[in-house]
Amino acid sequence: MGRGQMSHKVELAWYAFARGVVEIVCRLLWRVQVVGSEKLPASGGYVIAPVHRSNVDTLLAGCLTHRRIRFMGKDSLWKYRWSGALFSSLGAFPVHRGAPDREALRLSEDALRSGEPVVLFPEGTRQSGLRLHPLFEGAAFVAARAGVPVVPVGIGGSEWAMPKGSRMVRPVKVVMVVGDPIVPPPVGPSGRLARRAVAELTAQLAERLQDCFDEALIRAGRG
Repeated sequence: MGRGQMSHKVELAWYAFARGVVEIVCRLLWRVQVVGSEKLPASGGYVIAPVHRSNVDTLLAGCLTHRRIRFMGKDSLWKYRWSGALFSSLGAFPVHRGAPDREALRLSEDALRSGEPVVLFPEGTRQSGLRLHPLFEGAAFVAARAGVPVVPVGIGGSEWAMPKGSRMVRPVKVVMVVGDPIVPPPVGPSGRLARRAVAELTAQLAERLQDCFDEALIRAGRG
């Protein structure tokens, strides 16, 4: 076995351990329930597109599958060497907010093409309320470029588990509802994506994501 293969196995083992700890904490604190997990592809890359209401949403997304999930993190998490090393070891990569980050998008596509799921919050930053905010096109764009499905995930209860601006968590019920994967249109021979196709995919995602969110809120007793 080569050094690279050994290193990759160590990374996966570390992720499995960390994920197991996170899942135990999430289930103890928030009685997390996942509805529709069988809809997640068993193999290959795909984009997980959840609603975003809390800092704990990334942790919750890790409970969706035992497969390693890659995700973007705000670049401030890499401010310190130890924190950057920790998040990188768990499969995260930094994204610079305020403008399209081409490097973060490239890393997302690379992970998807290598067969790993990637979490992309289509609302961008954390929002508030029972209705989706307008979606950015990044999740649809990356999925279409990589030729992988987008899976909408409604998260009900996380806004009350740790509201925006709060540093404390609360023991409330959280439910995640997984929707049917959305298959993007094929990329043409030129490798370029039609703007209209990305917009239509984003609109389809918005509709299904709101349905998942509504169901998750009802199941969590917040609808």
